[in-house]
Amino acid sequence: MIAAATGNCRPRRDEAPDDWDWSRPSYCALPLASNFAAFLGCLAIVAALTERHGTGRGERIEVPLFNATFELIGVAGAYPAERGRPPEKRRDPNGSGTYRCADGRYVQFDPIGGSMRFMSWFLDAAGQSSWVAEGFTSRQRLAADPTLAPELRERLTALFLQRPAREWEDLANAAGVPLCMVRTAAEWTRTDHARETRAVVRLDDPVLGPTWMPGRPIRLSTHEAPLWPRHLPDADRAAVLATLDAPPPRRPALRPATGAPPYAGKRVVDLTQVLAGPTAGRILGEFGAEVIKINSPQRRIDAHGYVNRGKRTMLVDVESARGQEEVLWPLVREADVLLQNFPRATAERYGTGYEHVRGHRPDIVYVSVSCYGDGGPWESRRGYETQGQAATGIVERAGRGRRPMVQGPYNVLDYGTGTVAALGAALAIYHRVVRGEGLHVTTSLAQVGTLHQATLIVEPEAGPLPDVEPAGLWALGAGPLQRFYQATDGWFYLGAAADDLPALAEVDGLAAIHGRTAGDEALAAALEAAFATGTVEMWVDRLRTAGVGAHRVVELAELMTDPAVRAQGLSMTQVSEEAGAVVMPGTAVTMESRSLQAGRPAPRPGSDAVAILREMGLAPERIDGLARAWVVQLHDLPPGWHA
Repeated sequence: MIAAATGNCRPRRDEAPDDWDWSRPSYCALPLASNFAAFLGCLAIVAALTERHGTGRGERIEVPLFNATFELIGVAGAYPAERGRPPEKRRDPNGSGTYRCADGRYVQFDPIGGSMRFMSWFLDAAGQSSWVAEGFTSRQRLAADPTLAPELRERLTALFLQRPAREWEDLANAAGVPLCMVRTAAEWTRTDHARETRAVVRLDDPVLGPTWMPGRPIRLSTHEAPLWPRHLPDADRAAVLATLDAPPPRRPALRPATGAPPYAGKRVVDLTQVLAGPTAGRILGEFGAEVIKINSPQRRIDAHGYVNRGKRTMLVDVESARGQEEVLWPLVREADVLLQNFPRATAERYGTGYEHVRGHRPDIVYVSVSCYGDGGPWESRRGYETQGQAATGIVERAGRGRRPMVQGPYNVLDYGTGTVAALGAALAIYHRVVRGEGLHVTTSLAQVGTLHQATLIVEPEAGPLPDVEPAGLWALGAGPLQRFYQATDGWFYLGAAADDLPALAEVDGLAAIHGRTAGDEALAAALEAAFATGTVEMWVDRLRTAGVGAHRVVELAELMTDPAVRAQGLSMTQVSEEAGAVVMPGTAVTMESRSLQAGRPAPRPGSDAVAILREMGLAPERIDGLARAWVVQLHDLPPGWHA
């Protein structure tokens, strides 16, 4: 229902067949609205508990599923108002995409990045270095010559057919290139990496016996309590009742509640790039933290505007000795949280690993975001949204019955992982408030991809559960009472339960379903025939009047300008110094006694550097010296809203 209401029911533009009917919705079995509401709800609870520890005051939190989906929409709903929402960009001009290999399996390849270095590394490893001179690793030449991108795609298609998928995966990852073989979820759960990182765990279920299922999406450097299997209803009655006789917990001395956001007064140093990490920083900023975003100087920034809303921004070479000694470490010594998404080996090589940072701020909350997670044989592999989806089975699910395809239209792993990383930071902040200790927090696209499929990744060792999941591009729903239907002028979603059948049969125009049951194979055909006789508005109105759930399919462009959505602040407009009025998603969480704020619009990357450096006590001549040494970039700043 929420997917229909938020446009989350269609494929990506460059994933669908050429003859795809774009008016037709596609059903996804992943409960994404529920998951995002859960992530945000947990985050808000932990933030409120942190405040309660100091003030003794509780909180009322609200996270509707509809609101939470705007966190999933993300950059797709952010655009300069004057230009309107632009057409969805294709991923394949630089060679990104899904490719069939010699063994009939597929790989997901993503040589993105401003310098196209990943394509160069891949071609070198594949023995095709001569392609470089032809312009296939030049973003400028690919953009200028419209024949070059299709030719690159054709060449890559032929090249990948020369080796099996697993061989390409090993070759590319040895070269540091983002590429992953497309696996089913069952194949993912059996990998050494999934098990060593505890993305999946083996628990003794009271009914199914030893069973593999999703583990925690967050790992903390402190001792973690063991996971336990589900308990059957009423199994813990005696133990729970026994706790009622325990003395109440001792409360610390309390300070007055101020009504400020939970993380007001806390500072976050955000070193992350692209979407997942910056999303975590943006969310912590909405909960009140001061966030300083650091990008590398003299480089193209592919994502900035929306995901860096509410932050202050600098362009600093944190790989250099001066960048660390004169800028990064002074900031870290005053910070509460550091966010980074370098591959583990890269962070250690730069001298910005956990132990390095901890040496400057012993109680730092250090949050690592990666594609595959720390530990396990894949921990240093690079990857993005598409590799995370390919590894964990989401790409296979989305394309079942046709060919593997990325789940769309929104980035389910980037924004999911960003939200979970913010939750991990919140847990570590709470730990620090209570225990006085910092923590290393890790999460990854693969762990969150596993969690998104939690209801579908349950594998008893005694044998697989029945596969009843609707999957693939042509799926319309989970059954006749939970699916999309076509009316004379469009599509809508029917969301009914078996108990609703009597009321459904009384709806004007649905008399043909009298006497049918939810398991009746002819029920869907009868509903299809009936719904094809009227308009979407007519059927949705009749169904809602009867107390049955229904919602028409809404396009994203309409959603972001809907007056009711605007009135709730779920779609908002800010005025950017660079792009003018900019439409973007608002905040999804409501806290009754504390106001969460979107923060100021993102300025050009690097535009706050002088002010921040002056606050650090640096004299103007020293700031100029850092700029002359290319340690910081103060002029000719890159655009933030070019994409």
